[in-house]
Amino acid sequence: MELRQLRVFQAVARTGSVAAAATQLHLTASALSHALKALETELGVRLFDRVGKGVQLTAAGEIFLAEIEPHLKGLTAAPDALKRLAKGGFTRLRLGASASVCKHILPAVILDLQRAFPRVEIRIESANTPALVELLKANAVDLGLGLLPEAATDLKVHPIFRDELMLAFPPSHPWAGDAPIADHEMQTQPLILYQRQSLTTRLVEAHLRSLGVRMPTVMEVGSMEAIKEFVRLGLGVAVLPPWVAERELRRGLLMMRPIGRKPLRREWAILHRADRTLSPLEGRFIRLCRAHSAGMRLDRRDLASARRASQ
Repeated sequence: MELRQLRVFQAVARTGSVAAAATQLHLTASALSHALKALETELGVRLFDRVGKGVQLTAAGEIFLAEIEPHLKGLTAAPDALKRLAKGGFTRLRLGASASVCKHILPAVILDLQRAFPRVEIRIESANTPALVELLKANAVDLGLGLLPEAATDLKVHPIFRDELMLAFPPSHPWAGDAPIADHEMQTQPLILYQRQSLTTRLVEAHLRSLGVRMPTVMEVGSMEAIKEFVRLGLGVAVLPPWVAERELRRGLLMMRPIGRKPLRREWAILHRADRTLSPLEGRFIRLCRAHSAGMRLDRRDLASARRASQ
């Protein structure tokens, strides 16, 4: 069943004449008759009876007209409604982002974005990098802010910032001094991770292997805030970037040290489908993310004690 057939049916039903409906729709009477015949064949019922030179709805035709007209009215009004929305500045941005980004970066970015685009509708979905990629490919989100995926085929990448994963522990921990952390010491500490199968965990495992360190006992905790509390209570050490623990570092509740002399870095980026052209709104969002991330604690250079210990 095609929309064209429904509009033909409605026009004939309202005018009571195939010829009059043809004039109204700028089509030939033959084309209308063919469309009506195809519609009746598909529905399996007769929609019109011939009365003299005109036509009259059957009982089935009256029911069908009553069912389709509200929908046809809505379709007719839709273009005008969209024009009014565009004129009024309404637009939509669907975002996907990791949980830590949602907490520490997006609030300030979106506040500034709404000042520039006060009538934007923003939807945010929290997801890790593999899930973000799937959401983007399914066109379920417009932009995804997450770690650079291992394979970014069919996606356009806009680098945002680079951070360093570091060991996080309480001030009472033996590592709190300036003495170097021997590689073998790392495998003696219970490790608290956010997601055991995440891209970050794979990076940590590969980095430890490069140091000749076996992966220590792992506790998986599904909340970044809970991880920091577990660490603060001395239940283990975590591997975190400094910007995630900014508040705890500032208050002296946690300390951080590098994982060896060679930094363990991650690349963060905004991704979108390669077949999409960015809107001015999306371009502004990317620039704001870069601007706000520039002021965050990202690596050992932002932590004086960690910088001294790694020298």
